[in-house]
Amino acid sequence: MIITLIGARPQFVKAAVVSHALLNEGIEEIIIHSGQHYDERMSNVFWDDLKIPKPLYNMQIGSGSHAVQTAQMMIALEEIILKQKKNIDGLLLYGDTNTTVAGSLTAAKMNIPVIHIEAGLRSFNREMPEEINRVVTDHLSALLFCPSESAVEQLKKEGITSNVYNVGDVMYDSFITFSELAPRNADISHIINGLSSITLLTLHRPVNTDNAEVLQQIIMQLGSLPTHLIWPVHPRNRVHMEKLRIPGNIKMIEPLSYFEMLLLLEKCEKVITDSGGLQKEAYWAKKPCITIRGETEWIETLEGDWNQLYSVVSNSLGDKFRKGPTSPWMPLYGNGNASERIAQIIKDKFCQ
Repeated sequence: MIITLIGARPQFVKAAVVSHALLNEGIEEIIIHSGQHYDERMSNVFWDDLKIPKPLYNMQIGSGSHAVQTAQMMIALEEIILKQKKNIDGLLLYGDTNTTVAGSLTAAKMNIPVIHIEAGLRSFNREMPEEINRVVTDHLSALLFCPSESAVEQLKKEGITSNVYNVGDVMYDSFITFSELAPRNADISHIINGLSSITLLTLHRPVNTDNAEVLQQIIMQLGSLPTHLIWPVHPRNRVHMEKLRIPGNIKMIEPLSYFEMLLLLEKCEKVITDSGGLQKEAYWAKKPCITIRGETEWIETLEGDWNQLYSVVSNSLGDKFRKGPTSPWMPLYGNGNASERIAQIIKDKFCQ
């Protein structure tokens, strides 16, 4: 039996395809939802949209400081694991959230093998909580699934070479699968009607949003761009909105379902984001992306300027916006069968 621990929006999307692959391989799975994303539009809707098996447990942890949130997750997860009467073959984790590191620490201390999807990624910025989470989880993992050869090489530099597999990115599996389903499951005509030259905007990282002065500076630079920006506002940013001046070319909307996001990605011309996942989705959709960060763990997307990093203090957003890709689009991060490969390897390693 495999326990899967998820709690953030991107993890729901990845779990949809991986859980389906595990089921096809006859692997019993229990899904636990940490509650890290508890807003209905950011969490519950995924069980309906993506047909993910319902979590057997929901910790309902919610928000809090990194230490408090992680500690509460560890306590709750330990209690759930102790209730299980069946032998647990492994704890499956995704990415780099507090949910991820809480799961890896708890499982490792309980002598349960940790399985990490999206292993080997590094931003080399230890000020990002996500960087700490992914490094700790990789070094506690018994089975590591990498999305690229550069991730494999990074693990090798850190002395991790056993049970490391380059399987491609499960997010690409999700992107392919749900892009085909999106037109039948969502409608964004009310959002884009009357707008031309649309840019999809997302901002949620604390370095960009927790300081009102920094966020206002970003927004004013966005306001100078010759485009209509559609901004699904993350719940954690709502408290700032009343204090800010919002230019007329920025349209703020409620968070979207994954299907709605895929449709908006299809309709837009460019993407501006500080999200890790959306950088890749923009690339797969062949849309130029500007990432409002000083670094990215998805370094392959930077080739040919399909993705450009942008520092707020540089005040060069307009120049980057006008610049287009300088090389042809090339496939990245596998061929869309990462989930099947992961399920097969887990079955071979743990479920014989």
